[in-house]
Amino acid sequence: MATQISWTWGVGSAAVAGLAFATGTFAWHRTRQRRQAACTAERERLASERDLAATEAQRRNNALTEQHRLHFDLLCKAMGDATLAAVLDTYEGDVPPERQRQFLFANALYINALHAHRIGAMTLGELHGHLRVMCQNPLFRHYWDATRHHRASLDRSSDEAKLGRMMDRLDRELQEADTDEWWVVGEPPAE
Repeated sequence: MATQISWTWGVGSAAVAGLAFATGTFAWHRTRQRRQAACTAERERLASERDLAATEAQRRNNALTEQHRLHFDLLCKAMGDATLAAVLDTYEGDVPPERQRQFLFANALYINALHAHRIGAMTLGELHGHLRVMCQNPLFRHYWDATRHHRASLDRSSDEAKLGRMMDRLDRELQEADTDEWWVVGEPPAE
């Protein structure tokens, strides 16, 4: 009988150990499934946030592009009609109609480069290089000087104000440079 009890006890112990092992394995798999489900949910949440951010960026770029088109259309009308160009004459002093149309075109060039940067089609370094080329034209430099007071009203923290200050520095550096190699003047800003 003692042998039989010890054998039963051994079988019972093995059964308990097997049950404990099975319970532990089940708990481990269940915990693993929960972790995987939590990771999957987090990945989906992050993907959703990225999609939302991308959609918002696309919406902003679309709005900027539409605003740019409207601005360009208005500038084109003003360049073609001196009576409309007179509405945009906010320069200090007299600016003859021909010069005013040139200023409007210079503005269109500058705003086009600014727009390309805003929508990500041009890096800040590329914009700097593009503006450096534009500064080689004396008419563009006259336009930039004639509109200095326009930029003074911008919010100092706005992108346009920051880029205007970058342009002011570049214009000043080009005027002060004692080299004919204008393409090396001015340090491109850090991205």
